Amino acid sequence: MADLKYTQSSEGHKLAYKQSVGDSPLGYIWCGGLKSDMEGGKATALHDWADARGSSYLRFDYFGHGESEGRFRDGTISQWTRDTLHMIDSHTTGPQVIIGSSMGAWTALRTAMARPERVKALVLIAPAPDFTEKLMWARFDEKIRMQIMEEGLYLEPSDYGEPYEISRELIVDGRACQIMDAPIPFHGPVRILQGAEDIPVPPEHSRKLFDLIQGEDITYTLVKGGDHSLSREDDLRRLIGVAEEVEAVYGNDC
Repeated sequence: MADLKYTQSSEGHKLAYKQSVGDSPLGYIWCGGLKSDMEGGKATALHDWADARGSSYLRFDYFGHGESEGRFRDGTISQWTRDTLHMIDSHTTGPQVIIGSSMGAWTALRTAMARPERVKALVLIAPAPDFTEKLMWARFDEKIRMQIMEEGLYLEPSDYGEPYEISRELIVDGRACQIMDAPIPFHGPVRILQGAEDIPVPPEHSRKLFDLIQGEDITYTLVKGGDHSLSREDDLRRLIGVAEEVEAVYGNDC
């Protein structure tokens, strides 16, 4: 497994990452979810898979996540997208597949639109673009909304440990970063994996995303019994199978 390394972003923040450089023409980048880190089951399983086949693979922690510098509460979608752009620009070469989980699908899509010449395909797991407005803000009651806007911070309970620190800046920035109010201009292969029992990101949300992406080579897999994480052994095998499928499609298009 790759060693832990650090890079300095264009804004001077220290970002942690692990990377393997392979000999295949297509590389893979992992974009994790909100408050997750690069040591999660999906991220590491994909790294093992990439190493076994000699493929390049990069996983990293956003600002305020995992081993990277910064406070989570100071992060925004814009910041985490810039982190992703820094990693693809400074630490990869050639065509890339971005694999984005939950919030990572949002940063992946924004990166793909900013770097269409580099991002050739997307694998999106429980994708949550626009979640700050369309999923979080939409279900917050007036009391929570007032707390965020007037006090600047709300602690959202989490099933994954410590509460999420939802800042006013995250909400306001998220509104400016929304991409699901118009067609999404990405034309490479896209594979969406969605748990049927996902509560944080319900299937209706990812189904709308499926309809908005403009490319024609898009598939949507609804996993019966699957939760938001999609980290069971069967889920990991399915994810690896989808990554292999995308590589085969890219190879056929070369």
